[in-house]
Parts: sequence; C-alpha cells; structure tokens
Amino acid sequence: MKVLVTGAAGFIGMHVCERLLARGDEVVGIDNLNDYYSVPLKEARLARLAGSPGFRFVRLDVADESGMAALFAGERFARVVHLAAQAGVRYSLINPLAYAHSNLLGFVNILEGCRHGAVEHLVFAGSSSVYGGNAKMPFAESDPVDHPVSLYAATKKSNEVMAHAYSHLYGFPVTGLRFFTVYGPWGRPDMAYWGFTEKILRGEPIDVFNHGQMLRDFTYIDDIAEGVIRVLDKPATPNPDFDPLQPDPGTGKVPFRVFNIGNNQPMPLMDFIATLEKALGRTAEKRFLPMQDGDVPATYADTGRLAEWVGFSPTTPVDEGISRFVAWYFGFFPDSRTVS
Repeated sequence: MKVLVTGAAGFIGMHVCERLLARGDEVVGIDNLNDYYSVPLKEARLARLAGSPGFRFVRLDVADESGMAALFAGERFARVVHLAAQAGVRYSLINPLAYAHSNLLGFVNILEGCRHGAVEHLVFAGSSSVYGGNAKMPFAESDPVDHPVSLYAATKKSNEVMAHAYSHLYGFPVTGLRFFTVYGPWGRPDMAYWGFTEKILRGEPIDVFNHGQMLRDFTYIDDIAEGVIRVLDKPATPNPDFDPLQPDPGTGKVPFRVFNIGNNQPMPLMDFIATLEKALGRTAEKRFLPMQDGDVPATYADTGRLAEWVGFSPTTPVDEGISRFVAWYFGFFPDSRTVS
C-alpha cells in the first residue's frame, strides 16, 4: 500500500520507513529538514532510504497548508504515519511559536488531508510527556492527562483531542502513540544519552539534573518502529464498552485509540549513565544540578493495552540497546574514539 510518513528524515521516521519498504510498501516521505538539530544527520538518514525503489522524498513542511493539500490530492495515500513535529521539552521554553506552527497547525493540515483523502488509518506520534504532573505509576492510557508541565506536552495532548474530534466528525480511524524516551542508533543529538556520549568522549562533565533522582522508561528504537507498524496495520475501532459517565481518555465511541509504547521497565538515570559508561569504556565526570523547568522526575509505561491490541510490547534490554547505539556512534563518527 502507499503510505505517507511525515518526519521521514527524523529518528523514528527513518526506522519506520525502512520497515515499510522492507515489506514492499510504497512510501512517500516528507520532511522540512529544519535546523533544530544537525541537517547533515537528517540527510544521512534520507540517503539510507534513497536506495529503495519504493521510496520517494518530498521536502515539505506539514504547516504548509496549500502544499499539504496538494500532496494529499495528488497521491491518494492508503494510510498515514505522522511523526513530524517540533520536538524537545526545553526548546519549547525558548521558541514556543515553533510548536504552534508544527505541532498544532501542522497537525490540522494532516487531519484535513486524511479527511479529504479518504485515508484508511492515521497513526500519529504522541508523547509520554502528556502525563505531566501525574504521580500514579505506571502511566496508563485511562489516566487523566490534564496537567502538562511544558508547552511541548500541551501540544501533544492537543493532538489527541483534535484527532478524536476529527474521528468523531468524519469517521476515519485515528491512533495516537505515546512514546517513552526513545533511544538507539541514528538518534537525536538533543537527547540526553547522545549529549552524555559526546561529553564523556571529550572528557567534559555531564549535567545530571534533579541530582540524579530521575527514573525513565528508556525504549529502544526497533521496539518503537515495530509497535508503529503493528498499530498501523490494525486501524482503530470504537470501544463498545465506552462509558460517557466515566470517559476513558484512551478510547471513545468513535474509531479512536491511544496506546503507550514504552519498555515497561523504568531505570534510574544513574544506572543508565553507568550502562553508557561501561559501553564507552570511560567514566563520566558528573555535575549534579536541580530539576529543569518542564521536566518530570519519572516515566513508566503501562503497555497492557498495546499488548492486548497488537500482541506486542517492547522488550529490548537497555544494556543491549546502549551497546548497539555506541557501536553505531563509533561507526558514524569514527574520529570520536580519539577525541580525548
């Protein structure tokens, strides 16, 4: 089938495209190649995809209303995987309008394209950040998510309610996926594990926030991509047991679903750093700092619904995933072995 993948030059986008292409789907990938982080890295990801005869790339911003409308009208996609977004919690404190542009206006353009293009199923990237100030662990899709602690989180919560509205009004299936701390080869330089790696190899101190008292559900990229594909292949359906007197935020009376994708095994940040140090063969100098604005002390995914829906939940151990990342990093940046 023909699938649109937005954010195709991104970390998750590249891996999802590879899986779709490997099974024979036709993939149209779009990305605006902005400079939020390394453009050459994004171009290198696209170069990996360019060798496949089933892949076409279109440089396009999802917030470009006329461009997106023309794309949907001309291509007639069967399904859509929407991964393009302005990422990053802390950057939303600096440049909030970028989030309104990409995550809100861009998402409306996706919804409109799916509506008018008779798309069979839209799967879009959510975030564990929507759980915000929630303290009940593990986070479950049935939990209320009304207390975001960053604008980024607020835009991701907005995407979910916008998607539900379109599913209600126009009847097409929509599924949101709340990703939990994704890591692995071809990752994002703005993520902590990447920054830790760079600084450890250069012999520079790493910043450890909340004095190391953090818990994260680190989820390996292959598990994320597998989850995306499995969910894409099973369009959302209405929940026959939905109770409007006790509404479940993760389902509805319409074809709308939300699922967590996390490792379901949260790890203390200090243990994660120790695992990275072991893989790098170096010890980090640590600078302990208070909690950053917009951050949360812990994330922990309940993945029971995902497992029930598609028979899958992430299982890659962190030590295995980190070893793969470090091996890739040394291959992609061969001079990094001798930086310090």
